[in-house]
Amino acid sequence: MNEKTRQFITGDKECLWHPFTQMKGWLAGEPVVIESGEGFYLIDTEGRRYIDGVSSLWCNVHGHRVSEIDCAIREQLDRIAHSTLLGLAQTRSVELAERLIEIAPKGLSKVFYSDSGATAVEIALKMAYQFWRNQGRKTRTQFIALQNSYHGDTIGSVSVGGMELFHGIFHSLLFETYFVSSPHPYRFDGSVEQCLRFSLDQIEQLLRERRHEIAAVVLEPLVQGAAGMIVHPPGFLKAVREVTKKFDTLLIVDEVATGFGRTGRMFACEHENVTPDLMCLAKGITGGYLPLAATLATQQVYEAFLGDVADNKTFYHGHTYTGNALGCAAAMASLDLFEQNRLLETLPDKIAMIHDALEAIARLDHIGDVRQCGMMVGIEIVRDKTSKESFPCEMTLGAKLCAAMRRRGAMMRPLSDVIVLMPPLAIDRMTLQILLDIVTNTLIDDLPRMVRDA
Repeated sequence: MNEKTRQFITGDKECLWHPFTQMKGWLAGEPVVIESGEGFYLIDTEGRRYIDGVSSLWCNVHGHRVSEIDCAIREQLDRIAHSTLLGLAQTRSVELAERLIEIAPKGLSKVFYSDSGATAVEIALKMAYQFWRNQGRKTRTQFIALQNSYHGDTIGSVSVGGMELFHGIFHSLLFETYFVSSPHPYRFDGSVEQCLRFSLDQIEQLLRERRHEIAAVVLEPLVQGAAGMIVHPPGFLKAVREVTKKFDTLLIVDEVATGFGRTGRMFACEHENVTPDLMCLAKGITGGYLPLAATLATQQVYEAFLGDVADNKTFYHGHTYTGNALGCAAAMASLDLFEQNRLLETLPDKIAMIHDALEAIARLDHIGDVRQCGMMVGIEIVRDKTSKESFPCEMTLGAKLCAAMRRRGAMMRPLSDVIVLMPPLAIDRMTLQILLDIVTNTLIDDLPRMVRDA
């Protein structure tokens, strides 16, 4: 370890508190310190290179140090870095809003900016709540969400999150939400169709019995990311949209993780031709460069907030950096690259490469399930393939496997004992194959040893 690395590690341990990290273990280890990036690689202070196998927490799209995005941000700096949207308009925020409406599911016509996925969801929840209140229907204050859902870490987004490990401790701070079973075929004792129907029936029953209480149904479309890349049965999203329309209820889709190409299309909703009432975007919106988020709404939702000041229908919500010019400039450059590089058209071949690798991985011992939706992948590690029994969480097999992959040159981060694979969309086929080989070889060589040594 060189002196520079040692100094950064010392400074980190003295000053930083890391997210989703038990700091006692962190303080006992020697973390990797990233200093730079190049293309699809992260480079640490020792000069070691790692393929960015999880897109820097699912947000990087085109790689690191992409000249077009770099230049767009520099050019914007020559104009202005930020000005408020409270009482002012700003050129870049207008231009990006027009672009987002152009590519979004038809019917979404208004953009409300924020700065993270959690805030985008928080805004959608408040909009849905006030939408009904502005129309005098004040009993519609409750929400329906899926078990094991994750929508962010602010209090509102945690309230509609169904992950006990993350959210249980904060229960007394949260508002009540009705949770229904997640349509997870692997964990359901029945057919895929029965699994879909089981979850959908619960939603429909709640709406039938409590339609005058429910403001909206909120879900992650197609894939529940933080739950372990749980892929929903085909048709579930569309069926939820139909039942919410049947009972005159709003639908909020959280496309924070699934948006901007992750599922093989620009937005997951496109796979089932669904237009929600509110759609939440973040992560890949700037190509992984800067914090920016957006909540898109239909004209119907927007118009419920129109009135005179005395009507008290104004949406009193905002953020200091709402519509930040640098973030908007990066986002537009990213969308330009989607078009110029025909990025979505390059994905089927890479998705097929991943699928082929997963077929081989699925046959290995201690692999319980492999889940893929486009460029989103979860590989579940289990003690027994037949019973689906998990290893004790204190074994931290997922973390140990990712550490082994790091030594081979891939930067990965697990969700408990689910290995997440989510490379940048623009990754070239050669680098993707190297990444897939690292994942496969680690599971072949290291996983059996870890199990034996446990």
